[in-house]
Amino acid sequence: MIHTLTMPKWGLSMTEGRIDVWLKQPGDRVEKGEEVLDVETDKISSSVEAPFSGVLRRVLALSDETLPVGALLGIVVEGEATEAEIDAVIESFNAGFVSSAAEAEACGPSAQKVELGGRLLRYLDQGEGGTPLVLVHGFGGDLNNWLFNQPALAAERRVIALDLPGHGESGKSLHTGDAEELSQAVLALLDHLELDRVHLAGHSMGGLVSLSVARQAPARVASLTLIASAGLGADINADYLQGFTDAANRNALKPQLVQLFSDPALVTRQMLEDMLKFKRLEGVDQALRQLNAQLFEGGRQRLDLRNVVGQQPSLVIWGSDDAIIPADHAQGLEAQVEILPGQGHMVQLEAAERVNQLMAAFLKP
Repeated sequence: MIHTLTMPKWGLSMTEGRIDVWLKQPGDRVEKGEEVLDVETDKISSSVEAPFSGVLRRVLALSDETLPVGALLGIVVEGEATEAEIDAVIESFNAGFVSSAAEAEACGPSAQKVELGGRLLRYLDQGEGGTPLVLVHGFGGDLNNWLFNQPALAAERRVIALDLPGHGESGKSLHTGDAEELSQAVLALLDHLELDRVHLAGHSMGGLVSLSVARQAPARVASLTLIASAGLGADINADYLQGFTDAANRNALKPQLVQLFSDPALVTRQMLEDMLKFKRLEGVDQALRQLNAQLFEGGRQRLDLRNVVGQQPSLVIWGSDDAIIPADHAQGLEAQVEILPGQGHMVQLEAAERVNQLMAAFLKP
C-alpha cells in the first residue's frame, strides 16, 4: 500500500509550515506514531508523526521549504510498490491538490461563537461519539493552547475547547473575576450544547476552573484531567503572573513567556506578537488584573480544591520542571499522577504525544 505523508494542520490559523529537518531518510523503516520530520509554523515547532507504518520511499519536501497545509511531504510504502506506481500516486495527488491557503483553511474546523448570559463565548467542536471531553485553557491562554491535543483526542470522541471569559475571542468583560464566574461560563456552554455529562480537562487556571465545575455540579463531570493545575496548593510564581499582566511590549513579555517552556526557543517572535495583540484588545488588561487579584491575591493561590480530586476518576499530569506551579502539588492526591521529566508548564504543547497517550488511555474506559 502506498501512503501519502502530508503537511498537518495544527490549530485554526495554520495555513503553512516550514520544513526544518527530516528525522528519517529514504529507505528507513517508519512505525505508526513515530516522528518523521520537524516542521516549524508561525506559532510553534513540532514533529510530524507517521499515521501509518512502512518504509519511507520518497522525500518530496526539502529543508527550509515552506509548504501549505495538506501538501505532499513524502511517500511511505507498506509492502511492495514499483517506482512507476509511486510516480503515478504522486502525479495523481498533485493534480488534485488544492494549494490555495484560503481553501485549505476552509477545509479545517472552524470555531463557533454563541451569546450566553449576555456574554460571547467562542468554542471549537471536533470529533463525535463517546462521552464528550471539554478542554479548558489557563491564564492568558485560549483554545489554541490545545492545538496539538484536540485533533488527536477527537479521533476517539467529541472534544470541545473554549475560550474562557476575558480570553481569546470570548467577551472580555468579567463581573467578579473569580473561579465561580469562569466555571459558570463552562456550565452555560454545556447547557447550550445539551451535554449532561462530560470529561473535563484543564490546564493551569483551567484546572482550577474544572475543579470548580466538579465542585458545583459533580453529577455532570465524568472525570477530571488536571494538567499543571492551579487549585491544588498555595504556591505559584507571582512574579510571572504580575510580569505577564504588566508586559506591554516584546522585551517585557518574552522573559515571562520563556518561563512557560522547558525549551526557550519555542517562544517565537510570532508568538510574542500574537500575545501582545491579544493583550492590547479592549478589556483584556482589566480582565487579567481582575483574575490575578481574585485567584492569586498576594502571590498565593486563594482556592484549595484538593478535596474535589478523586470524587470522580482523576488524572494529574505535570512537568517536573514547571516554573509556574510546582509539581509537588501533585503529591498525595487521590488520582493517577504522571510527572513528565524535564518538562515545563506548557507540557500539553511540548510533550503533546505523551500527554495525548496518557489522556486517551485514561478516558478509554
